[in-house]
Amino acid sequence: MTGQLLDLGRMDYEEALDLQRELMNLRSLDKIPDTLILLEHNHVITLGRKTSPVNFRPQQVPVYEVERGGDATYHGPGQLVGYPIIKLADHDVRRHVVTIENTIVGALHRFGVEAATLQGHPGVWIGGRKKIASIGVAVTNWVSYHGFALNVNTDLSYFGLIQPCGMDPSTMTSMEKQLGKSLDMEQVKAAVAQEFATRRGEDYRPGNLPDIPHLSVK
Repeated sequence: MTGQLLDLGRMDYEEALDLQRELMNLRSLDKIPDTLILLEHNHVITLGRKTSPVNFRPQQVPVYEVERGGDATYHGPGQLVGYPIIKLADHDVRRHVVTIENTIVGALHRFGVEAATLQGHPGVWIGGRKKIASIGVAVTNWVSYHGFALNVNTDLSYFGLIQPCGMDPSTMTSMEKQLGKSLDMEQVKAAVAQEFATRRGEDYRPGNLPDIPHLSVK
């Protein structure tokens, strides 16, 4: 099977959220193939369905309440965000989440970062103590959206604005911090896309955004 890869550079969160919802609807109607969006966001806090007041306090960074699973998290420059818009033919959401986790683990191993999953704690971890990637998905009409955030060259101080996923902000780490050097984001994107395609058994080729008149996506 052939899917499409959309590399959207940097995009404001609200614009990307509207786009996801539109693509989710199009995928449910089989008007587009399975799609993997890769991008970075400007500074933003998002609150998932499990966010509790103790894990979030208002501040100057834009905040969005969204339908994904999980708690409060931060997105910003230097962080690779992925939104798989995938029709779950097997109706197995857990399997989808595991595929995402294993994609990130595999991509990190390519760069010499030893990472793993941690039972009972979604995401990807270093040594079972430091979290390098967060995962939160939503599913409508058996099509997934939302996805993952991998800290590449992320300014981790922004996690101090919240209790990320209910944890102390110091729990968060990045590829840059683990390796002691900045990473080329394009190389990380390529690794993630290749690992995702392998685990999905699909060929993801660069695609183009469909014409959605009421969206101003550039």
